[in-house]
Amino acid sequence: MTGLDPIQLALVQKRLDYISRQMGWVMTRTARSPIFSQSHDFSCFLSDPSGTLVSQADGIPIHTGGGGFAVRALLAAFDDSIDEGDVFLLNDPYVGGGNHLPDWVIARPVFAQSRLVAFTCNRAHQSDIGGGAAGTYNPAATEIYHEGIRLPPLKLIERGSLRKDLWQLLLINTRTPELMDGDLRAMIGSTEIGAERVVALAEELGFDDTLAYFSGILDHADRRFRQAIDNLPNGVFEGEEISDNDCFDDIETPIKVKLTVDGDEMTVDFTGSGPQMRGFKNSSIANTYSAVYMSVASFFDPDLPRNEGSFRGITIVAPEGSVVNARPPAAMTMCTVFIAHEIVHAIWKALSIADPARGCAGWGKSIHNVSYGRHPETDEPFVMYHWNTMPGGGAVDGRDGFNQIGHLIALGGLQLPNVETYEQLYPVLFRRQEFRRDGAGAGKYRGGTGIEYVVDVDVEADYSFRGEGLYSAAAYGLAGGHDGEVGNMTIVPIEGEEFHPPKYGLRQLPKLTLRASSPGGGGWGDPRERDPEAVLRDVKDGVVSPEAAERCYGVKIDG
Repeated sequence: MTGLDPIQLALVQKRLDYISRQMGWVMTRTARSPIFSQSHDFSCFLSDPSGTLVSQADGIPIHTGGGGFAVRALLAAFDDSIDEGDVFLLNDPYVGGGNHLPDWVIARPVFAQSRLVAFTCNRAHQSDIGGGAAGTYNPAATEIYHEGIRLPPLKLIERGSLRKDLWQLLLINTRTPELMDGDLRAMIGSTEIGAERVVALAEELGFDDTLAYFSGILDHADRRFRQAIDNLPNGVFEGEEISDNDCFDDIETPIKVKLTVDGDEMTVDFTGSGPQMRGFKNSSIANTYSAVYMSVASFFDPDLPRNEGSFRGITIVAPEGSVVNARPPAAMTMCTVFIAHEIVHAIWKALSIADPARGCAGWGKSIHNVSYGRHPETDEPFVMYHWNTMPGGGAVDGRDGFNQIGHLIALGGLQLPNVETYEQLYPVLFRRQEFRRDGAGAGKYRGGTGIEYVVDVDVEADYSFRGEGLYSAAAYGLAGGHDGEVGNMTIVPIEGEEFHPPKYGLRQLPKLTLRASSPGGGGWGDPRERDPEAVLRDVKDGVVSPEAAERCYGVKIDG
């Protein structure tokens, strides 16, 4: 960073982060699918000309942490033929630097003074990409070929001209072509707005100074993060989390991590983790790196920079053929949620040994499913994600867990949709959505409660069940806190007997009522040390019963 103005350096970083967020605002306001406009299941990021991330300020950490893999994959494929006006598309985790197939990356090279200065990128989870199940998640998949269309790095727009043949190929490989058409245009538009803002920055600073400040931003992040690592004690710290199924059978697959701290450097070694599995929870290498970065970054101070410079001091060992670095043609659509969730938990457990004061209890595992059918009034196909069954978060020293929050791997970046809006978009009627009673792991600081959820689906539909948090695998408690309660789900068809769906599976079902209790988060600290006034408040709020107040917290509630 020699010779760079530190104030200007900070301003450039803030400006890049603002550009990233502005791209996200464009996407939210122009995309057609509720998965984007309502839930923000996309992320925008910027890289330098070599594909190194310099800003990932918008969206979901599991998307952005591995974004550099995608840009570097297209550079490897097109390095000699990247021109102004080009726009690239990719998704494949084996050859395209993708994390899983539903997350499509639009990457736009940015030119200033006729030279490549950056890439503006948008990674977005498409509503449907074909494959064996509607809604992008096929729990019956045993190979990646069952999961949808695979896209190596491709030129979607060449020197400003849209490739209509490729566009048609994409639209005939989805069950919801109108949604995809609008969503892809929104993605392209967001990167165009980002590119305009980056060009303006480069014109102000000059090409060479822009690259110098990009380099300075990465160097600054490297130093800051090494300082955080250096504050940990030297040593070897281990953590483990278990996946208790392979999507077909009850088979335990351990995710083991050995975290070695040596001065300002850290090695994260997954040797000993289980082999890749039959089902679709295997992790791509980009997804594993992203999960590691997210785990470590979220453990330290929130003001640390978030770019690839931050992680220069971290070495990752992910044995090929294991569940954290699967060989083709392993299926892996579920990997961005699970096994990523288990990776984060394993690393948090190891880091909590190194620095107990920063430890976070486990977050509940999600149980939401996807419904695919046709709207009775228009006969148009719909894909509905039941986001509203999301779990509770884990507690930390000084704060209760979030009562309901999106996937752990989103760290709050995934938004829960408005139920009134969903009732307008889909043939459903919400009967209940309220915080769960006695779902939270007890503790000095309790976990998040989870949700009680009841919805009527008024048409026949196909269901893709993906309920890792159902019936087992509660979120772990920490420092004497209790585990969170497990999730439950009951399907009540309009005809036939009610049943409990499997964790993973496909079903074609008539009109029905879906009832669910989402998992609670783990508690932190001895429950008997919780402030009695906080216990009383929870009882009054209906999230802790009088019986649990006395049993878990030693607080007897009178009339």
